[in-house]
Amino acid sequence: MDRQRVLITGGAGFLGINLVRHLLERDYSVASLDVEEFDYPERDRVEIIKGDIRDKGAVDRAMEGADLVVHTAAALPLYSAEDIHTTDVEGTRNVLDAAMRHGVERVVHVSSTAVYGIPDHHPLHETDRLEGVGPYGQAKIQAEMVCLEYRARGLVVPVIRPKSFVGPERLGVFALLYDWAYTGHNFPMIGTGNNRYQLLDVEDLCEAIYLCLTLPEEKVNDTFNIGAAEFATMKEDYQAVLDQAGHGKKVVGFPAAPAIWGLRLLDALKLSPLYKWVYETASKDSFVSTEKAERELGFEPRHSNQDALLRNYRWYVENRERFEKASGVSHRVPWKQGAIGLLKRFF
Repeated sequence: MDRQRVLITGGAGFLGINLVRHLLERDYSVASLDVEEFDYPERDRVEIIKGDIRDKGAVDRAMEGADLVVHTAAALPLYSAEDIHTTDVEGTRNVLDAAMRHGVERVVHVSSTAVYGIPDHHPLHETDRLEGVGPYGQAKIQAEMVCLEYRARGLVVPVIRPKSFVGPERLGVFALLYDWAYTGHNFPMIGTGNNRYQLLDVEDLCEAIYLCLTLPEEKVNDTFNIGAAEFATMKEDYQAVLDQAGHGKKVVGFPAAPAIWGLRLLDALKLSPLYKWVYETASKDSFVSTEKAERELGFEPRHSNQDALLRNYRWYVENRERFEKASGVSHRVPWKQGAIGLLKRFF
């Protein structure tokens, strides 16, 4: 029997490369569609299509011969509102439309718990009301609506809502923590840090996606929250990274209200690496129920928050020289620290 061909949109991204490795280990034929270069050691084992999901022709070419699709490509919150909408909403429609025309068996859509906005209760369930904060949160909701439209037309479209996920190759906003830990600084936190903030190891996310690719259609053609089963407070989980760094430094809390006002100002002046959803929710509880995924998919996360952060931190230390001079707006490079970087001298 021929190996099944899986097309991963956003295959050169942080989730993309982890998923590529996950599927290659399970003997799938893997193709990547991404606007970025696929510059990993696995490039000789992957069919690489360089293109934008907003380009219908590129999506159509990439879709030829695909049995399954995992749609991870997205414009992240630091992109412009227009790029977020055209990529996350219109790009999703292009992917689903091409998949339907090419007779693809199923498309796993990677959404986000950003669709819940700033919640007033926990844990969050898949049936809770959706309220997007900012262009990214709104676009993620609209993209899910497109998925429901194609599901109604007969395409199998599992939708996964992961918590913020970390692991090898992940930088982005987490590079702030890792950089300050590595260089021997205390780490500032919005609020006391006594709130519970669930994360997710990318390995567990890849396993959830794999389950959605392989289990019977009637089980997976639905929407699932995915997150770590074991997590403490933000202060405790982030302190584990500072402890690992070995400089005896601590997480230092700041009163939430003034910190948030300061970050709003820096955000307005384009001097902060943190976008609204991050700083508005950082001092609050944030966790989802994964009961549905456990029940329907047999999902069993292996990593706690601290496992995930420490695994990512160890990778950061080993690979630090590769990205010391790099910065940008994707998860694969450290985000510019902006004015927040100036605070380091006081910590």
